[in-house]
Amino acid sequence: MNRLLDRFLRYVTFDTQSDANSQDCPSTPSQMVLAKALYEELTAMELSDVHLDKRGYLMATLPANTDKPVPAIGFIAHLDTAPDASGRDVRPQVIPNYDGHAVVLGSQGDRLDPEQYPALKALQGQTLITTDGRTLLGADNKAGVAEILTAIATLQANPEIEHGPIRIGFTPDEEIGRGADHFDLDRFDAQWAYTVDGGPVGELEYENFNAASARIIITGNSVHPGSAKGKLVNALTLATQFHAQMPTDQTPETTEGYQGFFHLVAINGGTAEASLHYIVRDFEEAGLAGRRQLLEQLVAKLEAQGHPCRLEWEAGYRNMKTQVEPHAHIIELAREAMVDCDVQPIIKPIRGGTDGAVLSHKGLPCPNIFTGGDNFHGKHEYITLEGMEKAVKVIVRLCQLTAQRYG
Repeated sequence: MNRLLDRFLRYVTFDTQSDANSQDCPSTPSQMVLAKALYEELTAMELSDVHLDKRGYLMATLPANTDKPVPAIGFIAHLDTAPDASGRDVRPQVIPNYDGHAVVLGSQGDRLDPEQYPALKALQGQTLITTDGRTLLGADNKAGVAEILTAIATLQANPEIEHGPIRIGFTPDEEIGRGADHFDLDRFDAQWAYTVDGGPVGELEYENFNAASARIIITGNSVHPGSAKGKLVNALTLATQFHAQMPTDQTPETTEGYQGFFHLVAINGGTAEASLHYIVRDFEEAGLAGRRQLLEQLVAKLEAQGHPCRLEWEAGYRNMKTQVEPHAHIIELAREAMVDCDVQPIIKPIRGGTDGAVLSHKGLPCPNIFTGGDNFHGKHEYITLEGMEKAVKVIVRLCQLTAQRYG
């Protein structure tokens, strides 16, 4: 545990934002820089099967310390941070014995305020780690990396804790939905795994959105504005009219729990052609299909008015629930490990996705457990050292319980 904070603060100095516009893997060279540093760390820890491939996927194994036939289990975290906010030159603020009041974030005049984020009030007395208001923090998911490695170090230092083979997997490009694309399941060779990529202490998740990306392309007619009457068809105007017909109660800012949404992330183009880019989410596949149908109806309506318009639809990750629920014992193991570590399990759906969602559909059941952080993807991101320590304890206990139950 003494090295947990040091590990985390060191990892967040690596700028590892992924880039959805890049076709490379990893999508940014900086992710490989962190992967190589972690490769050296795993090697120094004398783990076996340490392997880093050309795409930035890093794996290693802590061998079993028992002769019992304990199944191999895995723990997975991702190397990249979200493109939503800068991850360059991260300067964390470490606040021991947090007093429960608003925290000034650096010299930018911004504040992390419990009035805006009530969950902060429960963290009084803990060691709070925040940004300085310029960048994200990177707890998503460098906290997961630090917690997994600290748990492995804990097992190495305490050989009386019986465990089977423990696989470690660190992936690139999770934040842009590609983290599991080239994950080598044969090399990983685990019967099940856990992504350590959740939020506040206690989160345990095995449901997530079905996801898709939708792009609406509208063709207008560009004419000099001085002689445009009766001729000009402004594609940008049509784009705003299209969006005005979208349901206002089905957006990220108006939904919660199991409610899906349409999220407009970009409008691009000009008078002659414009596009709207939505990410579309729903927990039910039928619900996602219904959302596609609504977009198709609005496209058909615009075309019927004489304006060329088309929908480009790209399916993304799927809800892992159908793949994880048949393996209920791995959820129960995580729940029991949390209870044993004095952590109240919070079983809830992920309003997003993880590498585990894709891996579950590829045959590796993979629920998600907490890191202890919150407000990911922005300058108000934070985590506590105590929350990270609890994640480490839960990982260690999971390894021990697996040996006890299935050895």
